[in-house]
Amino acid sequence: MQSAPGSVVVPRNFRLLEELEKGEKGIGDGTVSYGMDSADDMLMRHWTGTIIGPPNTVHDGRIYTLKIYCDESYPDRPPQVRFQSRIQMSCVAPNGVVDPRVFQVLGRWSRQYTMETVLTELRREMAQPHNRKLPQPPEGSTY
Repeated sequence: MQSAPGSVVVPRNFRLLEELEKGEKGIGDGTVSYGMDSADDMLMRHWTGTIIGPPNTVHDGRIYTLKIYCDESYPDRPPQVRFQSRIQMSCVAPNGVVDPRVFQVLGRWSRQYTMETVLTELRREMAQPHNRKLPQPPEGSTY
């Protein structure tokens, strides 16, 4: 964990507890949300995220669920993100995994980023010209 002289590095569990609290209270306009996959996960590794597709796109009104895995190196290293809902997007592999080589939030990860950052940027990516009109799998289909 590198930090600037004089700055305090928040321990992983405190950081995840902050994120959990924020996720449970609801974020912004409610188009993205996240929380623990299981209350029994004492290491706070397994999370579930939800994105409501942006308007004026093929994703409009669709609800996408994702799995987010934060290993012991989070937040110094990015989480692993995988869509459970089938989706056609340039940054998502055929198995639903969000590709960090294409999705810059994961590829150029910064400790300041959060699960909220990941979800809101994925939603923004859905509205980009190269993703907004891609044909989508039937609604409700999963990987």
